[in-house]
Amino acid sequence: MTVAFFSGLTMSLGLIVAIGAQNAFVLRQGLRNEHVFAVCLTCALSDAVLVTLGVAGFGRITALFPWLEPVMRYGGAAFLLWYAVRSLRSALRSEAALTVTGAPPAALRQVVLACLAITWLNPHVYLDTVVLLGSVSTQFAGERPAFAAGAILGSVMFFFALGYGARLLRPVFARPGTWRLVDGLIALVMTLIAMGLLRGT
Repeated sequence: MTVAFFSGLTMSLGLIVAIGAQNAFVLRQGLRNEHVFAVCLTCALSDAVLVTLGVAGFGRITALFPWLEPVMRYGGAAFLLWYAVRSLRSALRSEAALTVTGAPPAALRQVVLACLAITWLNPHVYLDTVVLLGSVSTQFAGERPAFAAGAILGSVMFFFALGYGARLLRPVFARPGTWRLVDGLIALVMTLIAMGLLRGT
């Protein structure tokens, strides 16, 4: 059980640490100190649901319903491109609107809905959690719950560390120019992921 638990933990951390749409969103919210707990909890709970489905064998559904893959792929790409444009516009705004305390915080509902969309409309999330972790869990026939628990803990640790750890960098991001760079990089990341989805990679 210990081997299964730590295998799930390390694999989850290995998959999630790469920068992506979800991580970029959490980082930005952490830097702005806007609804950090809600965003981290939303990401962690979403991953918990997806990991559980994957370990329970939900990945087989994509084989039964092949139309799900292109729907998720194109829908996710469209949303990520929209978010990329939004971030690029933010990067081009006046300096006063890009300071940490300059812009009013977004509404909780708006932030959570954006977080859910970035998470659930991104097919890469399903590939990592449902398909990949679900497949690896088959190696631990009688210990899948332990594997799932380790993977879920890895997600919880990472998202909360990223969200709350971002505030340590806040003095650096107090400069408007740095915020321009962050928003520009987020726009680039979102666009690259969307292009990869449209190419089917």
